[in-house]
Amino acid sequence: MSTKVKAQRSATTEAGAASTTAPEAPVFTLSGPITAVPAYLTEKADEATGEVVQVSRFRYLPGHPRQVRFDAKAGQFNIGGTVPLGNSLSFIPLAWRVFQDDILNMGRKLWAELFFADEKGAICAVLFHGYSVENLYRLIEPLFYDDLTLADVVVKVTAEKKQTTKDGKTATYYIAQFSYEAADAAEVAARRDFARDFPIWRAETYTGNADLRIQHAYTAPAEDDTKDPEPAAEQVPLPIAA
Repeated sequence: MSTKVKAQRSATTEAGAASTTAPEAPVFTLSGPITAVPAYLTEKADEATGEVVQVSRFRYLPGHPRQVRFDAKAGQFNIGGTVPLGNSLSFIPLAWRVFQDDILNMGRKLWAELFFADEKGAICAVLFHGYSVENLYRLIEPLFYDDLTLADVVVKVTAEKKQTTKDGKTATYYIAQFSYEAADAAEVAARRDFARDFPIWRAETYTGNADLRIQHAYTAPAEDDTKDPEPAAEQVPLPIAA
């Protein structure tokens, strides 16, 4: 059985990479020895040859996840500012970080950045700041004391309406509220293995100057990786979504 996925890590981990040795199989470049088939791979028949191959369930261009935005004025989520997703999201996080930095021309703020796979297998990133970050901490703490992390559960994010009054005028805004429920173990394993084998980060929010509070499975790039060359098949192989 051939394997047609090439997983990449940052340059600092390549020295310890291991690869398959079967002559007909492309090389895996992982962060350590391969002890089992990564859980994010699935079998699929090649339409041209009929050969059964292993492909990734997830699609990701390293450093450029799909951008999911939380519109705190409207209380809605969207993709890239155009495709509406409603007032709530549910997902199993595969990586995250809470940090303080000056990003997106918004000044230095405290941010929470979460990465996840959507229902189509695309790796996405969503940002929160302000009171929403405080609410995320309120979810992280009980999980920690139950020996769990965000990566072990399905996180539901819901926009909650708030109002404030100043000088007799009422303003409405929304903050993110977080809750969780049990996640399927196989889905958790697939995301865990993918975050292990691929550098999870977003170029638009990485400055190298962040004051990091917490992080999980976030791979800060080497300096050369922050440059934005034209994607090439031999440099940035894309996993094929099932």
